[in-house]
Amino acid sequence: MPSILITGANRGLGLAFAKQYAAAGWRVYAACRAPDDADTLNAVAATTSGQVSVNGLDIDDGGSVAALADALKGEPLDVLLNNAGIYRGKQQGFGETDYDEWQETLRINTLAPLRMVEALIDNVTASERKQIVCISSKMGSMADNTSGGAYLYRSSKAALNAVVRSLTVDLAERGVTVVAFHPGWVSTDMGGHEAPVTPAASVHGMREVIERLTPSDSGRFLDYQGAEIPW
Repeated sequence: MPSILITGANRGLGLAFAKQYAAAGWRVYAACRAPDDADTLNAVAATTSGQVSVNGLDIDDGGSVAALADALKGEPLDVLLNNAGIYRGKQQGFGETDYDEWQETLRINTLAPLRMVEALIDNVTASERKQIVCISSKMGSMADNTSGGAYLYRSSKAALNAVVRSLTVDLAERGVTVVAFHPGWVSTDMGGHEAPVTPAASVHGMREVIERLTPSDSGRFLDYQGAEIPW
C-alpha cells in the first residue's frame, strides 16, 4: 500500500487530498495543528480501520516536526505533500507592509516545507515512489507577475520555488522527485468562495499528475492539470 503524509489536512486542499487518497487505498498520515478539532478529518479516519491516521503537527514548531518524524521513524513515505500554508497581507499595498506578518508568512510557506523535508527525507527515500510535492502558487512566478502587490505571499511562494529547485539538485542522487504545484484559484478559505475551481477538482487533477511523475520531472513547476508554469 503506497503512503502519503499531508500537512494542513484538516480543511481545503489538504482535506480533499486526504479524502481522495484514502478512497484510492493509500495509507494516509493526515497532519494538522489541532487534531481534536478536526471533525471532518476525524470522520474520514474513523471509516478506514487505521488506513488514515490524524497526526498532530505544527509546521512552525521545530519540536513538533521532530516529534512527528520520531513517531514515523522507519515508515516509508511514497509522497511527502507540503500543503499547509497561509496568505497574510491580502489588502496590504506598497507602503502598508506588516513586517511581522511577512516573517510569519515566510516561516510557514517557505521555511516549514524545507524543515519537513529535512526531518522526513529518510522516510521518503525508503519508499518506492520517493516523491516530494510542494503546493506553491502562480503568484510566486516572477514571469507571471504583471499586477504587483501581494508582497508577503508572492515572495514566500517564489522562495518556496527556489527551495524546490535546490532540493531537485541536492536529492537527485537519492532518486527523489521534487515538484511544485499551482493548484489553481480554488474555492477554499484562502482562495475565497468566488474562486472557479473546487478543492475536489484541483486535487483530482494534481493526483493524476503526481501518478504520472518520473524522475525526469523533478524540478518542474506545474498547474493542477499538468501544464508548465513559468518561474
